[in-house]
Amino acid sequence: MATFVKAQASSFISTAVDYLITFVCNHFFNLWYIYSNFAGTVAGGITNFLLGRIWVFHAREKKAPGQALKYILVWIGNLLLNNGGVFLFVHYLHVDKYISKAIVSLIVGFSYNYFMQKKFVFA
Repeated sequence: MATFVKAQASSFISTAVDYLITFVCNHFFNLWYIYSNFAGTVAGGITNFLLGRIWVFHAREKKAPGQALKYILVWIGNLLLNNGGVFLFVHYLHVDKYISKAIVSLIVGFSYNYFMQKKFVFA
């Protein structure tokens, strides 16, 4: 249970980084919301990998390049699910881009990220 709580805390921190980068790219650099979402997802993904490796799963004894490769594979799925979900919510359901990002992030985080990281990346 402690691992799950740490993973959710790590996810929260990574999501904060993700949202900050998304907001800055969208509002200060005037990037299209999908590009901004992509940049935020990359920054959040890097943050999440580092926190997962060092703090959540205590997996520093394993080789970082192998973990990074596995993480990238999982992260690509995460990126596709997040960007696709945000696009669907914004484009077809006309939901605000930030509300869409929050909804999709929660769904993907609980149903995909935690299990893939625990069972595949940092196992």
